[in-house]
Amino acid sequence: MYTISDNLYSETAQKLLDAIDGRGYFSGSIEWQHGDTDCRLTISAVVYRSKRELPEGTATVISDIVPVWWEFHTRDDNGEDLNDFSFSTLREFLF
Repeated sequence: MYTISDNLYSETAQKLLDAIDGRGYFSGSIEWQHGDTDCRLTISAVVYRSKRELPEGTATVISDIVPVWWEFHTRDDNGEDLNDFSFSTLREFLF
């Protein structure tokens, strides 16, 4: 079993936010190398935004990401490993 570290959750959150960009709905796969492990997040999600008042002015920020469906895969030289990825845990790193 591959244990998802806080570092990998943080990295996954940033990659997902970058992929979402300005969209209100995201459906796709994000792939990257994390150490010796190939990672792939495939997700379809609705993206909610809200306006926030900041000293610099009003900003529109992501307020929630609601997954419709997701899969997280980890693979090394020996093949695919089961992992303990949780979208609930990922949410802690998104906002």
